[in-house]
Amino acid sequence: MDRNLSMELVRVTEAAALAAGRWLGRGKKEEADAAATQAMRNMFNSIQMKGTVVIGEGEMDEAPMLYIGEQLGTCDGPEVDIAVDPLEGTNIVAAGSSNALVIIAVAERGHLLHAPDMYMEKIAVGPEAAGKIDINAPVIENLRAVAKAKNKNIEDLVVAILDRERHEKMIHEIRQSGARIKLMQDGDVAAAINTAFDNTGVDIMLGSGGAPEGVIAAAALKSLGGDFQGKLIQQTEEEKIRLNKMGISDFNKVLLMDDIVKGDDAYFVATGVTDGELLRGVLYKENIGTTHSVVMRAKTGTIRFIEGQHSLNQKR
Repeated sequence: MDRNLSMELVRVTEAAALAAGRWLGRGKKEEADAAATQAMRNMFNSIQMKGTVVIGEGEMDEAPMLYIGEQLGTCDGPEVDIAVDPLEGTNIVAAGSSNALVIIAVAERGHLLHAPDMYMEKIAVGPEAAGKIDINAPVIENLRAVAKAKNKNIEDLVVAILDRERHEKMIHEIRQSGARIKLMQDGDVAAAINTAFDNTGVDIMLGSGGAPEGVIAAAALKSLGGDFQGKLIQQTEEEKIRLNKMGISDFNKVLLMDDIVKGDDAYFVATGVTDGELLRGVLYKENIGTTHSVVMRAKTGTIRFIEGQHSLNQKR
């Protein structure tokens, strides 16, 4: 993939963030998501590439745009898989809370797991603890391994986990270990990425969440030198059929980083919509919108933080 693609992709996330940010705290999550999705699609179609959405807003009959299988780009240029979350944290924006992001992951055609819209058990860590985790191990063993890798006491660790009833047992085990917890209302992609940056204070992410978000998080952590493991959680007969179509008959199969994001090249791009530990949210003043983004490439290990100022009176 062309290295110039990274700057094209950040234009996409910036446009979507500028559109979604207008809905901050207004209690209208669908409107915020629709605004981000429309802006993202329009900008995607100006990029020289043959893109196929493998993770999007839903199936073709469920989503008016950015549906799974949709073709994006000008149809000339590199053939790529695209995973998108036009607004990671629709509830966050509606409530005016922290850590809402616009997110894209891109890899060569056939290199991203086509994860169905179902739950995935996840574990994510940054570079220091890469190779030290095991999703099948007890919580305490993973905490001990991460603490040792990061030269910390377990009591010093911060575990990010979604605040859900299904996580009550895991939360109890974490508290019993002495580790600290950061409960999230939404946004486990941001939590997974935060494990790779010391200034966020997050050491490990645990728990279950959306499988599509797991693929996007894995693409980011591959670029950051971190580690991610997942297990798809089959709950219905329909999900069982979908997994079989993917060639997955062992429902306890552990998906490692290279199972989820194949090869050595992938891009991850995110722009903040609301303030978070890693990225600042969109600001508006007069006719200027300010954005804060991160762009990563797995092949080179390059990480760029970009602050953009955009005229709101002109088309981008």
